[in-house]
Amino acid sequence: MCRSIKTLRPPVLPEEATEADIRAAALQYVRKVSGFRAPAAHNREVFDQAVDAVAEATAALLSGLEVRGQGAAVRRAS
Repeated sequence: MCRSIKTLRPPVLPEEATEADIRAAALQYVRKVSGFRAPAAHNREVFDQAVDAVAEATAALLSGLEVRGQGAAVRRAS
C-alpha cells in the first residue's frame, strides 16, 4: 500500500473525511497500481476515470462503516 494513503475513518481521522481527502487517497492508489505518477495524454481519460471510480467506492465504503465505540454509525454526508 502507498505510505501516503491515510486511514480516513474515525477515530484515526478526528473528523469525517472530506471529498478532497477521499480524492487524494484515490489518486495515490491509482498512481501506485498503474505505475504512473502522471499519465501520458493518451492515458489521461482512463486514469481520471479510475480515480473517480476509486473515490466513489471509497466514499460508499466510508458512509457504510460502523465504528465501534462511536455510538451511532459513522455516516458521511453525500
